[in-house]
Amino acid sequence: MYIENNIYICVYLKNTRMNEVVKIPSLSELVTDTEMTLKQNALMVILNQEPPKEWLVNHPMITGYRYLPIERVEYLLTRIFGKWWVEIKNVQQVANSMVVTVRVHVVNPLTGEVDWQDGVGAQSIQTDKGAGAMDWNAAKADGVQKAVPSAETYAIKDACDKFGKIFGKDVSRKNQISYNKLLKTKEENLVKTEEHGNAIN
Repeated sequence: MYIENNIYICVYLKNTRMNEVVKIPSLSELVTDTEMTLKQNALMVILNQEPPKEWLVNHPMITGYRYLPIERVEYLLTRIFGKWWVEIKNVQQVANSMVVTVRVHVVNPLTGEVDWQDGVGAQSIQTDKGAGAMDWNAAKADGVQKAVPSAETYAIKDACDKFGKIFGKDVSRKNQISYNKLLKTKEENLVKTEEHGNAIN
């Protein structure tokens, strides 16, 4: 709601992702941080911190590449969100690889609402040593059995990357954005509110 020519106007926006009607904030609401906004900013800052360096492991196949293993990702999901679950959307074979698409659901600890991110992962089907990747006669007997869980793991990690940097999405990036400026003290918020009120008057 905002005031224009002494008329109160409510503007609503259709959220196509959650199929909900969301109220567009007014200018006053944008510049005035509420208690909930401060908490949401704090959550965003946590989600976009770098993961502890001691948690990262070297990739066995790619020299110089480090990543956050799945057990750390699952720990962070539980520690930050409390309740989460994985929905497998699709499993298919593409060329010599198994491809898995998942949707990772989490419960926002501040609002109790469910949020989600999609992820895709692929893993090649192992063949006998010296055989071509597309030589199905040389495919390992348990090739698919091993490839599908691995692809699911990669898909979960891909989805979680989209929740924030703490899940390892920027581990190999040179240029990064800091979210620390989103944190404000109540005193800073009070000063900003007073300045905005004086400007209106």
